[in-house]
Amino acid sequence: MTATSTRRGLKVALFATCANDVMFPQTPIATVELLERLGCRVEFPEEQTCCGQIFTNTGYYDEAMGSVKSYLKAFEKYEYIVGPSGSCVGSVRHQHEMLARRDAGDAIGDRVAAVAARTYDISEFIVDVLGITDVGAYFPHRVTYHPSCHSVRVAKVGDKPMQLLKAVHGITVLDLPNSEQCCGMGGTFSLKNPDMSVAMASDKARNVASTGAEYLVAGDNLCLLNISGVLNRTRAGVKPIHLVEILARTERSN
Repeated sequence: MTATSTRRGLKVALFATCANDVMFPQTPIATVELLERLGCRVEFPEEQTCCGQIFTNTGYYDEAMGSVKSYLKAFEKYEYIVGPSGSCVGSVRHQHEMLARRDAGDAIGDRVAAVAARTYDISEFIVDVLGITDVGAYFPHRVTYHPSCHSVRVAKVGDKPMQLLKAVHGITVLDLPNSEQCCGMGGTFSLKNPDMSVAMASDKARNVASTGAEYLVAGDNLCLLNISGVLNRTRAGVKPIHLVEILARTERSN
């Protein structure tokens, strides 16, 4: 499937995520560029804030409801909501309905559930909704891919990121040993258990370096942040890059 979709012209709401907005703005920018190149009309609801998973994962359910309500207000009118983060998309789909029903009952819970079901990670939106695997990207480098825990186990994106990555022109994708192992980020896990987080990130970084890759690719920037911290300290020479930033590149832009 090449970069020609029978569903061109779809209106898509960009769920940028707060971490990307504050720390990695190049990722949502690349998401917009890619979606527009694939024929989508992208809108950015300015009311959006955090998905609330930091609160939820730590047990602060009442505090997380503000994020759930903000998400509902920002995105309820859209049929397609797309974000470049399996972790945040997973939080919306897996946690928001539970929080809403607990706090406000079925009336709000049903609305939240409907919006959550229309929320997609960028990889599954391109493959499942647009029906594309070859987006016309060009990236002539050696890369290895880290499948983040939340994208695989919560958002359940499956092999869709790898389908897109392997279809990039000029790329060499190298297998990552023990790829299923967590990098140690886990949101507040890395704050509450710093020693364990560093040990897990160190294992991951050694495996990444062993591949001979120039770039480490993932669909979650905070995982890349955690692993690249170790890669930088050990002078491994491997650069982090979000999947969508590769998919947005073409031979002309390179």
